[in-house]
Amino acid sequence: MKIGIDAMGGDYAPSEAVKGAFIASSLMPLIELVLFGSLQDITAICEQESIGLDLFTIVDTTDVIEMSDHPVKALLSKPNSSISQGFSYLAQGKIDAFLSAGNTGAMLVGSIQYLKLVDGLDRPCLTSVIPRIQGNPGLLLDVGANADCKPEHLEKFSLLGNLLYSMMYKVDSPKIGLLNIGEECEKGNLLSKSTHQLLVQTQGIHFVGNIEGRDIFSDKADVVVCDGFSGNLIIKVCEGLYYNLVRRGIHDEYLEKFNFKHYGGSLILGVNAPVIVGHGITKDKTFVKMIEFACETVKSQLMGKIQKSMARFIASQSDTLNSIHEN
Repeated sequence: MKIGIDAMGGDYAPSEAVKGAFIASSLMPLIELVLFGSLQDITAICEQESIGLDLFTIVDTTDVIEMSDHPVKALLSKPNSSISQGFSYLAQGKIDAFLSAGNTGAMLVGSIQYLKLVDGLDRPCLTSVIPRIQGNPGLLLDVGANADCKPEHLEKFSLLGNLLYSMMYKVDSPKIGLLNIGEECEKGNLLSKSTHQLLVQTQGIHFVGNIEGRDIFSDKADVVVCDGFSGNLIIKVCEGLYYNLVRRGIHDEYLEKFNFKHYGGSLILGVNAPVIVGHGITKDKTFVKMIEFACETVKSQLMGKIQKSMARFIASQSDTLNSIHEN
């Protein structure tokens, strides 16, 4: 298995990415790690940290897509960037997964341009783990890829979340909830009410109804579906609350579960190969978590399962339409 790492992405690049890859190489000696970035910079870090260059395959790149760069323009104007080359290798099958703590927009755009969306999907989505006091964490999606959504998008996100949660926590039929301002089916805006009507009829998921914001930390639903605007607000509020409480000297086992470093990164769901995006301030041990997550995703053949699930979904939609026309 070959895992590609954008060594130039993140606030502490390339140092933390290289150190994370080094730790991962000792923990997972059978995995080949491919670093995309400046050979000169990576070599300097390896010499400074006494890391053998022979532990990695290094793809030398001359361009860097900065956090402030416009995603589309950067991918077009910087074809020899670490992100562009990483996607090129993934699209050609030279690596099995690609991860970065760099420009999230460029990672999303690159995923679509190089890998294409799974047939039946017209939007990718981002996921985030939501800590719960007991049992497995919950899963929230979308958390930022799509500020505006249609009911059909959220329906497909529910199918994606169902498969991802099953892979991550070995749960056969996770509970799927729809984020809303009330539990009643008639509550909410046009998007949530229309989506509720769709999810009630969606085959292949265990839909449990609307989930209020305060209940995403409970066991009412394992997977909570929402538009990217709402999801991003939720995770940023959680992040801000966590750091404010830590700065006040509050220490608690449950509170510590909100530290992103425990989870690695967010899988871009909906494209035809595994792509993982990390926080910009990711450091070495969190890179290790990202690499572990990438390996698990490849081993589980999640992308193939998503493709098969969407093919079944499209077929069921076609059968329904044919039945309506016949009647």
